[in-house]
Amino acid sequence: MNPLILATLLLGLGLGTTITFASSHWLLAWMGLEMNTLAIIPLMAQHHHPRAVEATTKYFLTQATAAAMLLFASTTNAWLTGQWDIQHMTHPLPLTMITIALALKIGLAPLHSWLPEVLQGLDLTTGLILSTWQKLAPFALLLQIHPANSTILLSLGIISTLVGGWGGLNQTQLRKILAYSSIAHLGWMILVLQYAPSLTFLTLITYFIMTFSTFLVFKLNKSTNINSLATSWAKAPALTSLTPLLLLSLGGLPPLTGFMPKWLILQELTKQDLAPIATLAALTALLSLYFYLRLSYAMTLTMSPNNLIGTTPWRLQSSQLTLPLAISTTATLLLLPLTPAMIALLTI
Repeated sequence: MNPLILATLLLGLGLGTTITFASSHWLLAWMGLEMNTLAIIPLMAQHHHPRAVEATTKYFLTQATAAAMLLFASTTNAWLTGQWDIQHMTHPLPLTMITIALALKIGLAPLHSWLPEVLQGLDLTTGLILSTWQKLAPFALLLQIHPANSTILLSLGIISTLVGGWGGLNQTQLRKILAYSSIAHLGWMILVLQYAPSLTFLTLITYFIMTFSTFLVFKLNKSTNINSLATSWAKAPALTSLTPLLLLSLGGLPPLTGFMPKWLILQELTKQDLAPIATLAALTALLSLYFYLRLSYAMTLTMSPNNLIGTTPWRLQSSQLTLPLAISTTATLLLLPLTPAMIALLTI
């Protein structure tokens, strides 16, 4: 892609998100979300492949539906209450509709079925943008409206953690596994949204760091399915030995960074007398942990199948910058000791 066009599209992505962040009026927020969608579509369809075009079409239709629903809900709110302000969402009907529209935008279960299919059709770089940056604007709106209906949020959260764990069990494609991982993490964030919004934000940032590392590892190895991971030991042995730790951090095992948000969320849910939901969420984390272990096993403990069907790919030196990967890997593995500082920041 032409560097000027790429720069324009990335500027559009940044501008759309910034407009949504800065807006207090529903029409401006909607405009920011639309700019976001329209800026990423050429990035998704840049490889002229039927799979990429199909993924782009699915993404466009889903996001257009969610945006139309959001516009309809905000108009209904203005009709019922006379308010266009994001902070003044008081009527339960538009509030519920907007919560569902934003859930569809970010891919929360049971409105998730587009996310694995879309991510599977993209290259890893665009997939990374879709899994991280594209979640920021809808989350900014969710944090602002403070949805009053706790049942909807808790239901969306628990169903997402369950679907995110269950859906990834039978997958062999890495991008689909990362999509289900994304759904499960979003479920954890939504569970605690109404009780501790700052904790949701911390979980989102931690998820971004861990996902960034994982996508960059797969991009460095040029891996898109589990079998192709088996050749990574010959390409980057040091990285191959660290990758299981990255995946276990995504799964939320101590003493890695991924344990911090899960620990704090379970603690907060227990404080709110929601021990059964906290228990169920902790059990669904085991499902996710299984497929992370499966990836770790395929990467470090299996040899590449060198038969006629699965020939070893030609090994060239990667031109990818390794500094971002080194920084994000360090952050993914070693931030747990900062938990007391994070708790202090959350309580300010």
